[in-house]
Amino acid sequence: MKVLLSGGGTGGHIYPALALMREMKKQYPDTEFLYIGTERGLESTIVPDNGVPFKAIEIQGFRRSFSMDNLKTIGKFIKSTSDAKKIIKDFQPDVVLGTGGYVCGPVVYAASRLGIPAVIHEQNSVAGLTNKFLAPFVKKIAICFEEAADQFGRHKEKVVFTGNPRAQEVVHVRKNSALKEYGLNPDIPTVLMFGGSRGAQKINDTFVDSYAELKTKPYQVLFVSGKLHYESLLSRLDGTSENVKVVPYISNMPEVFAGVSLIVSRSGATTLAEMTALGLPSILIPSVNVTDDHQTKNALSLADKGAAKMITEKELTREVFIEELDRLMQNPSERAAMAEKAKRAGVPDAADRLIDLMTDLTE
Repeated sequence: MKVLLSGGGTGGHIYPALALMREMKKQYPDTEFLYIGTERGLESTIVPDNGVPFKAIEIQGFRRSFSMDNLKTIGKFIKSTSDAKKIIKDFQPDVVLGTGGYVCGPVVYAASRLGIPAVIHEQNSVAGLTNKFLAPFVKKIAICFEEAADQFGRHKEKVVFTGNPRAQEVVHVRKNSALKEYGLNPDIPTVLMFGGSRGAQKINDTFVDSYAELKTKPYQVLFVSGKLHYESLLSRLDGTSENVKVVPYISNMPEVFAGVSLIVSRSGATTLAEMTALGLPSILIPSVNVTDDHQTKNALSLADKGAAKMITEKELTREVFIEELDRLMQNPSERAAMAEKAKRAGVPDAADRLIDLMTDLTE
């Protein structure tokens, strides 16, 4: 079988595709993959680094308000659709999966025009503009949040709840000694705090403001600043601490997840998929700089079930943060109840569901 993957711009679109690919390789070792992205997106480095053949096309997104740039975008869409058709004809895939981002538009559209079955995968609770555009042209629409189904209107009958393939990659990770790599004791309750791979200024500022108090706590804190902010953040801290460690980046995040007691983070779709797969309690601080405020809706999907606590950026102060952190870290039974609800919200067989959906289309 040959599978064409496309998705770009952010890791949230790329990692689900790669997780799906790895699981599919286990089940169908002879499967061939090709990934189409852009040269400017993260996929241009992440995908080749994962050993996946990569082709690039040029495309840009539409502006939501009227702009002359949209006329240029239309021209680029026509050109990129033609380029995608050439790549598709050469590769001859049996099925196409689009995981979001502007690049999926011409790729998935081109596949549909060529009569190749295509699936789009929506990771967030709010459907992206590209996926809404592609809904009429695909065979199936895979979603990770049930709230997203109604947003596809008359194409709702194509919707299938699969979850995020990243969940299946991490579900079997067990508590380990990964915290030792960061100078922490795996036997002491630990908070993992981060704002995404690039860091988040508001979360970083709150951590700095709280640092003096965090050093006095009976629990540990592992804080991920993001590489861009690391040096400047260290310069703002008063000394070092045995129980609070700061790192720029964590490459083995699932292993670290498995060893912590509580997570404080943004509410991106991939992060939530990993947390719910492992059944982890969390404090979620949604980013306000995302389309349609989808991170708030992602967070609410867990908070409304009692599976997480949400604090908005507007509400986030040192006092509020420390109070909520202490409350949860001093109440293991409440964390356990939250963890159980998070586990019930997860989809541990998400990759299997998506693979079954795709293979059914090739029969």
